[in-house]
Amino acid sequence: MKHFLLFYEVSENYLARRPEFRHAHLAKAWAAHRRGELLLGGALNDPLDGAVLLFAGEAREVAEEFARTDPYVINGLVSRWRVREWATVAGAGAANPVYADGPDLGASRPNQASPPNRNPR
Repeated sequence: MKHFLLFYEVSENYLARRPEFRHAHLAKAWAAHRRGELLLGGALNDPLDGAVLLFAGEAREVAEEFARTDPYVINGLVSRWRVREWATVAGAGAANPVYADGPDLGASRPNQASPPNRNPR
């Protein structure tokens, strides 16, 4: 399973037009979440000039298809979008976990006890 980020840049009239299409957009987003495709999504704030949606899948097409059929995109609220593969290496659900087991970092694999503190203060 890979991760893909869908980046939206919104149009200047996004806030004024959003209420008209928000229900359809959110229904689409929650349906994608129920299918296990969309993990997280939301607007970028301060300034409100875009959004980021995190998808899981074997190929970027799941995120691209979401964007192509999103009411925000179809109706011009999103001025530009792009999909990037995200090589996740740390945290729950990382697609390609990389663990740091060096002497200064301690055991960091899930479900392992941490080594004793060698530098007590």
